[in-house]
Amino acid sequence: MTITSTRLIISFLLFILTISGQLNAQEEQEFPTDPVMSEKLKNIQTLEQLLEITENDKQASGVINDQREQKFLAARDRQKFLLEQAVARLDQEEKRSVRLQKQFEENEKTLEDIQETLRIRIGNFGELFGVVRQVAGETIAIVKNSIVSLQFPNREKNLTGLAEARGIPSIEQMHDLRVELLREMSQSGQVQRFQKQVVLPGGSIVDAEIVRVGVFNAITENFFLQFVPDTQSLQVLARQPARRYQSMAKDLFALDAGYTTMAVDPSRGQILSLLIQAPGLAERINQGGLVGYFIIFIGLLGLALSLWRLLILRQDGQAINQQLTTDIVSQDNALGRILSVHNEHDAMDTESLELKIDEAILKEVPKLEKYHSIIKVFAAIAPLLGLLGTVVGMIVTFQALTLFGTGDPKLMAGGISQALVTTMLGLIVAIPLVFLHSVLTSWSGTLIEVLEEQSAGLIARHAERPNL
Repeated sequence: MTITSTRLIISFLLFILTISGQLNAQEEQEFPTDPVMSEKLKNIQTLEQLLEITENDKQASGVINDQREQKFLAARDRQKFLLEQAVARLDQEEKRSVRLQKQFEENEKTLEDIQETLRIRIGNFGELFGVVRQVAGETIAIVKNSIVSLQFPNREKNLTGLAEARGIPSIEQMHDLRVELLREMSQSGQVQRFQKQVVLPGGSIVDAEIVRVGVFNAITENFFLQFVPDTQSLQVLARQPARRYQSMAKDLFALDAGYTTMAVDPSRGQILSLLIQAPGLAERINQGGLVGYFIIFIGLLGLALSLWRLLILRQDGQAINQQLTTDIVSQDNALGRILSVHNEHDAMDTESLELKIDEAILKEVPKLEKYHSIIKVFAAIAPLLGLLGTVVGMIVTFQALTLFGTGDPKLMAGGISQALVTTMLGLIVAIPLVFLHSVLTSWSGTLIEVLEEQSAGLIARHAERPNL
């Protein structure tokens, strides 16, 4: 065999060994190749050397394979052991899951039984707790709208939790409710003094001493105050009550001990607050418009004429009565002037004297009935003007309805107010004028009857005298 053939065989065997090493790379990582052996393979020159190395390698490979087999068997046994453990653990967890599911179902049933027992036991208290929450809500509204809250602020915070509670209220919450109700009741019968800021009608704020009368009124000096729940503040009423009520407030404010009379507002300020909205006399008159002012002018003029005529008739009546008690003829009264005519024409015959006396009476009657017809006209015109104002007010109302519809009743208030106010003013003027006209007519008629009676007596005495 030639050297070339030997080299080819060696190269072929080295190729086979290289391929075998690449296929067993992972095993070689675990069992690395001996570097000495590798060096020997590189230095092979003859077949004898290769044979020797191969035989040695066979023995070494057998040892390595045995080691690999032992390792593989140990790994298989370990995997089998781990699998057995996993299967055992899975079986254990499945049993635990079944046990927990059964326990969960039992707990669910127990919980339902407990809830049913609780519902049955608190069934009688459910309505009671509902009433408690309702009372708490009503108490919050009372507390917010109470003047007592000015001295004891933030009282409703203790009751909000009870009013909004969905479960069973606590003992502390029910205790707070009882305390606030008792406080409200006790303070409703007490008169207290305290310092508080007050809002004046102009908007300015001043510190003032407040006297609270229960839960009904609050005053400072002689001014009544209005409690504003939204801002928890006191405002001086823009329009105060009558003077006698202000006098009561002043007496109470100055009182240190003892008792005094005081007016209270049982509506807790609602009636006093209406004073601001209620129009006064001047505002009512202004609602009547031009027609209302004209009715008032007629009424004042008629009243002045009536009073003046009553005064004149009173003076004439006193003068006539005085003339009846004396024989001295006076020219300052109607009867005296008639008597003077009789005395001046005493020599005339009866018929002529009667005519002279009738003429004198006719002169006196217009003086006694002066302006009575004008007063009667005023009494008749006043209600007619009131009716005119009513018509004008209704026209204004219907115009508002035409332009704006019926959505806002305040738009019709002006016309309706004018209609009602003018009607009221017309009746107010007409009724006393009719009464005064009746009194004047009756009084003047009585005086005229006295004059006619005395004149008839004079003529009768004149006719009874013997002819001269």
